[in-house]
Amino acid sequence: MNDIVVGMGEALWDVLPEGKKIGGAPANFAYHVSQFGLESCAVSAVGEDALGAEILDNFTQKGVRYLIETVPYPTGTVQVEIDQAGIPQYEIKENVAWDNIPYTVKLESLAGRTRAVCFGSLAQRNIVSRNTINRFLDAIPQDDSRLVVFDVNLRQGFYNKEILCNSMKRCNILKINDEELVTVSRMFGYPGIDLQDKCWILLGKYNLKMLILTCGINGSYVFTPGNVSFQPTPKVEVADTVGAGDSFTAAFIANILKGRSVADAHKCAVNTSAFVCTQQGAMPVLPPELTV
Repeated sequence: MNDIVVGMGEALWDVLPEGKKIGGAPANFAYHVSQFGLESCAVSAVGEDALGAEILDNFTQKGVRYLIETVPYPTGTVQVEIDQAGIPQYEIKENVAWDNIPYTVKLESLAGRTRAVCFGSLAQRNIVSRNTINRFLDAIPQDDSRLVVFDVNLRQGFYNKEILCNSMKRCNILKINDEELVTVSRMFGYPGIDLQDKCWILLGKYNLKMLILTCGINGSYVFTPGNVSFQPTPKVEVADTVGAGDSFTAAFIANILKGRSVADAHKCAVNTSAFVCTQQGAMPVLPPELTV
């Protein structure tokens, strides 16, 4: 395996009104990247319990490669309530397996073969996983072709300015939504300017290759030095939005790695995310016309 695309962080069960489904942003990302024909690997940890074994079995059945350690903590669960607009509300259990991802020899080896990695802020709420993520990023070969994606994921106050600042320094692609951008702007001290200006500031301050801003039904933007791509959000019948943002990131990164233009990658990402919104759960099978 060479040129692997890694999703790193939480692997867990989303407990939805209709039952439980595998979730966690990095796991969703790795699964969708694999649907675009690229080698992917989900990195996380599960517990020594039936829920953990079921996650591993499910990933094996889906054909998703993983480097998921078994640790003496319960497998993560998230209670998900869907409001009338189809927007999920999360109650994320603490001190679980994915808070305690160990750094291993296998992980060190994987880093050397990583072409792109996506990590978030949620998995850094505990120092064990935070240190593992940082060590992994340190071990990735430092050349300009590697994509390091920080997908901001502000949940339940499980974040702080130090973690966000360090992560933005380490990434070369930042993905953030409009609500998160408002929160980050307040923390970083420039609240009084419009969203696009905030994006240009972050792009320059952290020397990013790209900044992806998603704005729900109001479309999405991809900022690159000197250019911006905008795509409207397709109107679809929403089943739920769980995992839609992760599928957007996966589609975009997969297309960029295949050599597509930012505009083409952006369009595919928008259409992929819209399809996932029409399905229940975070990991539906994508139609072939999206993954060519």
